[in-house]
Amino acid sequence: QVRLVESGGGSAQYGGSLELSCAASGFASVFIFSIYDVAWYRQAPGKQRQLVAELTSGSRTNFADSVKGRFTISRDNAKTTVYLQMNSLKPEDTAVYYCNAVLRSERGIEFDYWGQGTQVTVSS
Repeated sequence: QVRLVESGGGSAQYGGSLELSCAASGFASVFIFSIYDVAWYRQAPGKQRQLVAELTSGSRTNFADSVKGRFTISRDNAKTTVYLQMNSLKPEDTAVYYCNAVLRSERGIEFDYWGQGTQVTVSS
């Protein structure tokens, strides 16, 4: 019922910046990012998928040690789009980045949605 679409990927130079966006569509999508926990993951070739940044519905954030101080995750005021601002990019940031939205309850995960991914390439 819900689809997530990432955009904003591309190429950047060492030390450059990119902003990724994740927009939700489908039934009741207007409510998705207001009540869901959202996160950005990335996966480089031959490596495991890693959590990059997460933002809970309560506005708590968590970042991977490798991106702390460089990346920022946020939601727009309407809670329809999630952003990942990436600054001071390094070649190690090269990966496919995925948007994730999860509805959690006391019973566990109720819904779990993923985007199709967007490629980020950083040259040295």
